[in-house]
Amino acid sequence: MKNYRTPEKVNAGSMADIAFLLLIFFLVTTTISIDAGIKRQLPSPCFNLNDCTKTIAHRNQLTIELNASNDILVDEQIIGMDDLRQILIDFIDNNGDSSCSYCNGDKNPLASDNPKKAVVTIIHSRQTPYEVFIKVQDETTKAIMQLREAYSQNRFNESFSDLKGTEQIMVEKAYPISISEIVK
Repeated sequence: MKNYRTPEKVNAGSMADIAFLLLIFFLVTTTISIDAGIKRQLPSPCFNLNDCTKTIAHRNQLTIELNASNDILVDEQIIGMDDLRQILIDFIDNNGDSSCSYCNGDKNPLASDNPKKAVVTIIHSRQTPYEVFIKVQDETTKAIMQLREAYSQNRFNESFSDLKGTEQIMVEKAYPISISEIVK
């Protein structure tokens, strides 16, 4: 009779526990990057087509054009990023009654009729650098938030972020975010 050796068995009972602990370790220690984006709320669906297709008066539309050379053009004039916010504030908040030195006593041609009617149009090409596009979006949002903050302080003697419910909605309606984007 031959004497065969039986192979030794490896106890793998704790192997599943070790794999599970390693999995938990990697899940807990791994950081997951969160994409930052632009917070925008899409407009509600238009049920009355007459309101959705109405034309906007030229004086109520500020056109910002971005090109592949990092240039920012407002009404076909090159401006710097530092000047953009003040131009936006002047356009949105002047209620059409700002006069200017070169207008011969007439109203400022860059003056909207009312903050509720002011629309900022951003035209960009596919070659526009993403950073420039985001900076322009940022400056537009900051200009509107600055106007909302000033209105909130004047009307309610509180910061916009401290307002509750209907007061905050009232400020948002006084200074809505009206941005249109065109890709050429």
